[in-house]
Amino acid sequence: FNPMMGHRGLRLAVTYPEIAEMQTQAVIEAAIEVKKTHGYDIVPEIMIPLTCDSKEFKFVRDIVAAKADEVIAKKKADLHYKIGTMIEIPRAALTADEIAKSAEFFSFGTNDLTQMTYGFSRDDAGKFLNVYYQKKIFENDPFARLDQNGVGKLVKMAADLGRSVRPDIKLGICGEHGGEPSSIEFCHNAGLNYVSCSPFRVPIARLAAAQANIKNPRK
Repeated sequence: FNPMMGHRGLRLAVTYPEIAEMQTQAVIEAAIEVKKTHGYDIVPEIMIPLTCDSKEFKFVRDIVAAKADEVIAKKKADLHYKIGTMIEIPRAALTADEIAKSAEFFSFGTNDLTQMTYGFSRDDAGKFLNVYYQKKIFENDPFARLDQNGVGKLVKMAADLGRSVRPDIKLGICGEHGGEPSSIEFCHNAGLNYVSCSPFRVPIARLAAAQANIKNPRK
């Protein structure tokens, strides 16, 4: 039993829609309150995690959108929001064009995408990866440096598929790969819009992003 592949993420929202409704209400009400109190023009981005199927995503997306619209109407507020998903299952990457019909952004959860692609569990991979390094099977920890030949291909494929349907879709990654220079360069070359990482990695990430753009400027 691997709880990382179990009853979590949007699967909870499918079986218990009230959870998604409650979370959406909290997000939208908070955004409305901040805009009213401080005047900030906030556009909440609600990310639905662990998607593996376009119909599954749309089912939960419709629940979220209905509740968000209900709260906005009830509060008589002027608030825009976006709904997207985290691409962390290989099947989601392979069917990203279908998912992009309903998703306004993708955030690649590369920690879980690596785990799912390799069939490793992050919790116990350390028990044998050192042996792989010693025997020259692996050169790097795939959870620390993005595997561009495998996981990276899924990311690039999903990015291309998503943009083929929705050219303005926002793309990024989250996780520790977002603070690793070679992974950031890959993301830049793949056309992603942003990387997200731990706070202490932000200076490294900003420098790596700048270097990647100098090396290969975007048009």
